[in-house]
Amino acid sequence: MNQDIQIQANLKLAAKVCKQHDVLLTKKRRQVLTLLLITDKALSAYELMGAFKTHFNEVLLPMTAYRTLEFLGRMQLAHRLNIANKYVACAHIGCKSSHELPYFLICQKCLRVDEVNNNTSNNLSDLTDKAEQTGYQLSSPQIELNGTCNTCLSAHNNC
Repeated sequence: MNQDIQIQANLKLAAKVCKQHDVLLTKKRRQVLTLLLITDKALSAYELMGAFKTHFNEVLLPMTAYRTLEFLGRMQLAHRLNIANKYVACAHIGCKSSHELPYFLICQKCLRVDEVNNNTSNNLSDLTDKAEQTGYQLSSPQIELNGTCNTCLSAHNNC
């Protein structure tokens, strides 16, 4: 599917999700989500502000950026990667898939991020129980895995 068509479909689903929660996907929220959707890398709030200026020729103030990212997170339209303090669009916008325990694969070379659909029986309560049995209390309900993507592996092997 063409990337523009996929982005428009995701934005339409995002508007539907917001409507179900009686909130609006405002122009700025839509623009920020668009930027997250068009990149396969995680963006910090400040990288997002720069991209906003480049892409929309408008200024996105830091407070607006953080509030918008927080909103997108609450609506499960975007995720914050704790390890890098950066944000990515949710790969399952509008899906019934569980956001209870998201998995992210992060390429150490190009910084590409992929969200993996977690349909396994490992759920957050199982991990929370295991952590508590080991003497830990979880502070983040997601798993971030670092590795090298196939594109970077192929590029390295072709050198």
